[in-house]
This record gives sequence, C-alpha cells and structure tokens, in this order.
Amino acid sequence: MSAVPARRRLRPARALLHVFLALVALGWLLPLALAVYASLRPYDETARLGYFSLPEHLTLGYYGEAWTQADLPRYYLNTLIIVVPAMVVTLLLASFTAFAIARLRVPGRRTLLIVFTAGNLLPPQVLITPLYTLYTLIPLPAWLSDSQSLYDSYLGLILIHVAFQFGFCVFVLANFMRTIPEEINEAALVDGAGVWKRYWRLTLPLCRPVLAALATLEFTWMYNDFLWALVLMSSGDKLPVTSALNNLRGQFFTDYNLLAAGSVLVALPTLIVFQLLHKQFVAGLTLGATKG
Repeated sequence: MSAVPARRRLRPARALLHVFLALVALGWLLPLALAVYASLRPYDETARLGYFSLPEHLTLGYYGEAWTQADLPRYYLNTLIIVVPAMVVTLLLASFTAFAIARLRVPGRRTLLIVFTAGNLLPPQVLITPLYTLYTLIPLPAWLSDSQSLYDSYLGLILIHVAFQFGFCVFVLANFMRTIPEEINEAALVDGAGVWKRYWRLTLPLCRPVLAALATLEFTWMYNDFLWALVLMSSGDKLPVTSALNNLRGQFFTDYNLLAAGSVLVALPTLIVFQLLHKQFVAGLTLGATKG
C-alpha cells in the first residue's frame, strides 16, 4: 500500500503573498465589474438608489445607444488604421535591431542596447511641446494629411507609437535571442546561410512566443493611448476609439451609466485579443524561467 504524500504546510509568508495578490486582483477587477454593473442599470434607478445597491431591473439598452451615439464603428476603424501598422512596424524594426545586437558583431552593441533601454525611462509628457511644434513644421503631401503636415495625420500617430515602443521591444527581443544556442547560428553559417536567411528563416521562427507576447502588450498599449491622439490630432473624425467616449458626454448633463456602457465596449477588443493570444503570451513570459 503506497504511502499518502504529506500535505505541504502553508507558510505565513506565502499566505500573506496570496492575500496580497488576491487584493491586487480585486483592486483591478472591481472598477471593471462596477462599470459593467452600472451599464446594465437605468440612470434614474442609480440616481435614486445609488450605484452600490441591488438592481430593480437590468437592461442592455445602453450598449446599443452607446454604439450608435458615439459612432463607435468609425472610431474602431481609425484605431485599427493606427495600431496595426504601428505594431507591425515596431516588431519588425525591433527584431532587425535585436538580431544585429544579439547575433552580429556590431561595434558598441552593448552601449546601443543601454541607450534603447534608457529611452524607455523618458517621460513622454516632457516631449509634448517640442513634438507638437516639430509635427506642425514637417510637411506632408495633401493626399497623406489634410493639414499638409505631420500634425493631425495617421502617420504622425503611427510614428510616435513606433518611436516610444521600439526600445522596449528591442530590449526584450535582444535578451531572448541571446538565449538561442550559438551552435544553431554557427551551423547555418557553415551551410552558407547569409545574414538575412539566418534572421528570417532561423532566428525569427524561434522568436514566435516572445513576438506573440510583445504583440499582445503593444496592441494593448497603443490601443489604450489617449495622450498622443489628444495632442497630435485636431480632426474629430480621425481620433481613435478611446477619444470617442467624449461623444457620450452632454453639455449640461452626462449619463454615467451610458458612459460606462461605452467604456466596456471600448475595452472589449483588448480583452478579445488577450483571450486569443493568452497561451502565446504566457509562453512568452515564462521562456527562460526554467533550464533544461
């Protein structure tokens, strides 16, 4: 008869860690749960009973109203026009640079990686005024920008996202590529593979998990951006979806239950993307956590 393995004792430090993590998770989920709850209740009911009260009846009417009143389909399209090219260009350029730093004998590559990493520490707010001035001075053809400058153009927002996310992606990819055995690269060299073939056919396929993790993060960060669209755009019909919530605010009165429904609809694409890529995201985060 096999012995029953002894149950591990839960140490006080580990119990405190679990309690802390549960409280952090609750702190993140509570506002979302409250927004969903408020979006399902009529405004007159919450005004009379308060938001932290039991509902008399629930309705999905606010979601249809928010969808049409805020013109969300158009703003979703604006967001895709900005986010998808910015994400693809960022990951491509970062993978090029990370491959050069990790696999090629580039002079000063360590210093270059430090510079890219340090760039992530720069607060974007300090660049608002110089970037705004610079964007108004850079000319663009009329078919690319109605203002005939980089200001108030999709290209301007794409470039700013690429610039600010590039360093982080280079740092992550370069460190991951260094974990790939050097023998694989040497074998490809012996077989006569050039730099492009070693990058495109050998290294990049091995980076799929970390690229999926970065794609999830980058999509979320770029999609949720509100600052740069507010600063570098003036045409209301070009703004991304995070700015569309302003269409649900009245001049003298704001229905916060309607605004909550709009917020849930705006947040929905990021939840869908994470749900589709969560396995690759977790795999990318745990790479290198174990040996062997």
